Amino acid sequence: MLLALLSLINAGLFGWDIKGALSMVGRRPLGRRFGWLWAAYAVSTFGTRLAFDAFALVAILVLHAGPAEVSMMAAAGLAVGAAVAVPLGPWVEFRRKRPVMVAMDLTRFMALMTVPAAYALGLLSFVQLLVVSVVVGAADIAFNAASGAYLKALVRPEDLLVANGRFESTTWTAAVLGPPVGTAAIGLFGPVMTVVTDAVSYLLSAAGIRAIGFTPRKLFDTELAGRLLGYERVGPGRCPGRPRWARAGGSGPATCSKGGGTS
Repeated sequence: MLLALLSLINAGLFGWDIKGALSMVGRRPLGRRFGWLWAAYAVSTFGTRLAFDAFALVAILVLHAGPAEVSMMAAAGLAVGAAVAVPLGPWVEFRRKRPVMVAMDLTRFMALMTVPAAYALGLLSFVQLLVVSVVVGAADIAFNAASGAYLKALVRPEDLLVANGRFESTTWTAAVLGPPVGTAAIGLFGPVMTVVTDAVSYLLSAAGIRAIGFTPRKLFDTELAGRLLGYERVGPGRCPGRPRWARAGGSGPATCSKGGGTS
C-alpha cells in the first residue's frame, strides 16, 4: 500500500511535482561564499575518509602494536569528545566562527604532519600516535561546533535545508568512496602517505574557508547566548566597547566577551 501511494505521488496525481522540486533544490545557487565552504568541507571529508584506517595500520605495520593498543587509540578520540564537548561549547560560542574553523584545520594539519616527519626520522612512537589522535579529535569537535553556526550566517534561512542536504550528500559520498579508495592507496603508497593526504586536505580546507572572506555577523545574539550559558551582563568595566560577563548570581569573576559572531 505504501509503495502504491509513493507511486501515485511520483506520478503527480496529487498535484505534487516531486521531481521538479528536487531538481529545483539541486540547482538552487547559494552563492560564492557557500561554494568555498562546501568545497573546503568536501576536500577535508574525502581526505579523512581516505585515511580512515591509516592510524591503525601505522600502529600495526610500523610500530607492531597489539590489539589492546590499537583499541586504545581508536577509543581516544571518543573519550576526548566526551571530555571536552561541554567546555568547548561556550568557548566556541563567544568567538568568531571562521577564525576558529581555520585554526582547527591548521591544528589538525600540523598534528598529522608530525607523524610522517617522525616516521622519516625514525622517531615515531605509539604515544605520539595517541596524542595526535586526541588533538585531532578535539579539533574536530571545535570545528564542527563552529561550522554549524557559521553555515546559518552564510545562507538565508530558507536555503538551510538545501545547504545541509549538499553537506549530507558529500558526507555519504565520501563515506562510500573514501575507504575503498583509501585502502587501495594504502596498498600502493603505504599508510603513512595516506596520513599526509589527510593532513594536506585540512590545509586545503583552511585555504578554502579563508577564501570566503568577511561575512556579516548574523543570527548571533550575545545577550541570549550569555543567558543560555548561565552568564549575565554586568557592564563594560575594563572592557571598552565590549560587554562584560559574570556568572548569574554573582559567582565567579567577570570576563570580557571576545566579540562573538559568525564571521
